[in-house]
Amino acid sequence: MTADGKLGRATRLVRGGLERSPHGETCEALYLTSGFVYASAAEAEARFKGEAEGFVYSRYGNPTVAQFEARLAGLEDAEACFATASGMAAVFSALACQLSAGDRLVASRALFGSCYQIVTQILPRFGIETELVDGSDLAQWERALAPKGKPAAKVAFFETVSNPTLQVLDLPAVVTLAKAAGAVTVADNVFSTPLLLRPLERGADISVYSGTKHIDGQGRCLGGAILCSRAFHDDRLLPFVRHAGPALSPYNAWTLLKGLETLELRVERQCRTATAIARRLEAHPAVARVVYPGLESHPQHALAAELLEDFGTVLSFELKAAPGQGKAAAFALLDALELIDISNNLGDAKSLITHPATTTHRSMPAEERAATGITDGFVRLSCGLETPADLIADLEQALETAALAAAG
Repeated sequence: MTADGKLGRATRLVRGGLERSPHGETCEALYLTSGFVYASAAEAEARFKGEAEGFVYSRYGNPTVAQFEARLAGLEDAEACFATASGMAAVFSALACQLSAGDRLVASRALFGSCYQIVTQILPRFGIETELVDGSDLAQWERALAPKGKPAAKVAFFETVSNPTLQVLDLPAVVTLAKAAGAVTVADNVFSTPLLLRPLERGADISVYSGTKHIDGQGRCLGGAILCSRAFHDDRLLPFVRHAGPALSPYNAWTLLKGLETLELRVERQCRTATAIARRLEAHPAVARVVYPGLESHPQHALAAELLEDFGTVLSFELKAAPGQGKAAAFALLDALELIDISNNLGDAKSLITHPATTTHRSMPAEERAATGITDGFVRLSCGLETPADLIADLEQALETAALAAAG
């Protein structure tokens, strides 16, 4: 137990939100049901009106999903949590539930490809004005959030550590600027997990997660979550998600519950592995640059050391290549790997590597990719639970093949 009387984090990861049925099961019960029955018509009416406790439909809530929501909320001391069918459902719901035609959204330019599409393509179709800024430039944030001659922004959206360029956002500073402008802050905290950074503790209004990544951690299912205040949950979020229907399935919620139990152990090990690989690659002659917040060469290394409990499980690096040969070098590297799998997922127990320019960020315009540092020779590596020496050996043998392709 901590000094403030709260249960320790590891205990909360295993026992948070636990609610046993009358059978007294040790493992959380899985309620595979779409609906619920009532003792009377009056009871059904009371539940639908919110005058009586109880579940009414699994699109609104489910006992297994509720346990997952409570456990995840406990990690950030959030007043409320709503679990969604995927991480992108969480992102879209958190934004769409509070934005209307004529509102302004300001977002960091360094975003995951699907987040970029929501901000630049989908929301503007509904009359929402969006503006992208360099997430590391506080002056740009200040100007965009409260521009002269325009309405102030209603929402500020950003990734705490960006995918895949690992730009570390100065969360406290951006939150301060957003609050001064009257904007709600929505933080996508996937890369940091609620273990390395808790945005709500740093002043953010809303924290969103893709449970598909580290929370599951074994590539089994999709899921997402929105953590927020009770007022936002009840007044903004619930009226939207209950009718839009991005609900998490009970089975996936149960899987994510089990994933939370080992989250701390996995992330701690994966961070150590990522640090070891990043330092090894930084010294490799075939590598032009390594992007990892734990390296002193990272432009926000000092900020990362201040904000994060550890530096993360993901690193990116760019291969040295002759002009026009970056993609060939990257493809040669990926194809030569014998242990590490090519996949666009991350946070998995297995190490995964991807080429963002042709996968996760393919739909982003080339000039936008270039502006955020995603070149054709740039790859992202999610470190798993394998023996670090085996991963390093696999990368080094593959880099020999990549070096030949890089020469053209």
